[in-house]
Amino acid sequence: MSKFKRIHLVVLDSVGIGAAPDANNFVNAGVPDGASDTLGHISKSVGLNVPNMAKIGLGNIERETALKTVPAEANPSGYYTKLEEVSLGKDTMTGHWEIMGLNITEPFDTFWNGFPEEILTKIEEFSGRKVIREANKPYSGTAVIDDFGPRQMETGELIIYTSADPVLQIAAHEDIIPLDELYRICEYARSITLERPALLGRIIARPYVGEPGNFTRTANRRDLAVSPFAPTVLDKLNEAGIDTYSVGKISDIFNGAGVNHDMGHNKSNSHGIDTLLTTMGLPEFEKGFSFTNLVDFDALYGHRRDPHGYRDCLHEFDERLPELIAAMREDDLLMITADHGNDPTYAGTDHTREYIPLLAYSPSLKGNGHLPIGHFADISATIADNFGVDKAMIGESFLDKLV
Repeated sequence: MSKFKRIHLVVLDSVGIGAAPDANNFVNAGVPDGASDTLGHISKSVGLNVPNMAKIGLGNIERETALKTVPAEANPSGYYTKLEEVSLGKDTMTGHWEIMGLNITEPFDTFWNGFPEEILTKIEEFSGRKVIREANKPYSGTAVIDDFGPRQMETGELIIYTSADPVLQIAAHEDIIPLDELYRICEYARSITLERPALLGRIIARPYVGEPGNFTRTANRRDLAVSPFAPTVLDKLNEAGIDTYSVGKISDIFNGAGVNHDMGHNKSNSHGIDTLLTTMGLPEFEKGFSFTNLVDFDALYGHRRDPHGYRDCLHEFDERLPELIAAMREDDLLMITADHGNDPTYAGTDHTREYIPLLAYSPSLKGNGHLPIGHFADISATIADNFGVDKAMIGESFLDKLV
């Protein structure tokens, strides 16, 4: 019998809590990640007030630097720790896949200097459209259409760009390059980026509309991912007939594997929380697992090195946390974590190799305290333990410590 009938896992995308032990093996614009600390540096540089996460135990998490996130609670309402990444990467897919029990020993490829000419030429030959070479680099998704959208409207050329993640993105004005054509081009791009030297996690169609100076990305985004190379705990739950709900880009990250209820993409963090609340309130969701990604921290503020915006985004989530807690049933478990760091005060614009925080709360819990400092996959091992399915490749359950 399950200890918790439902488990809700919320990933605050990129909300790291201090450099991991191997952080100096990872670099940002030539600077090792060893001094990165997303939460600590936000708190130090612009202040941080997240009383609801603090109440669960965010400020009680053991720290290895003098930087504090928030004040410690004398009597937290939940359990807390930080977790270290085993896999050789610091991107979204690697983090999420490890959270679900996989060990990624060969990281995906990223292209800080843009994609090789061979890839661009193949896409040109397939599509019959030229690629704007000046856009071929890590770029903000909104900035790239502001900079090159007018040219695309005049010439019909493709806007191909990347980011700190192992992704290839194609932006296309819906009136210039119809959606079905954009999707076909993305499907072709997917077919030529499935192995090294260009093993990419996702190909993303990024349609937009509007006029120069007033472009808007539409909800017709499409992600073409690769499937996990081995069964995850999502797969184990699905195979056991247990409901699995995806909120935000979770289904895309796992290429749909193991997800039997996809609640769709988020328009914003606030919209994602609304969707999670709707999911939690579904009468048919009596037992199972919901998995939510809130990406604004990373996409809007981490990569853009905006600590003020990042702080405000954390405040917004914290203000809504009581709504999630109020929607919980007595035998629900809520876990809040991250997938990597993205220190907005750090060098470059890449993710940072950090510990991730873990907060665990249930109305049924009588105790509180610091859980062992373990690994990302311990989350999925705990979920598997709770629902009586096998864990995936790695991870150790802490279920028996939640009392």
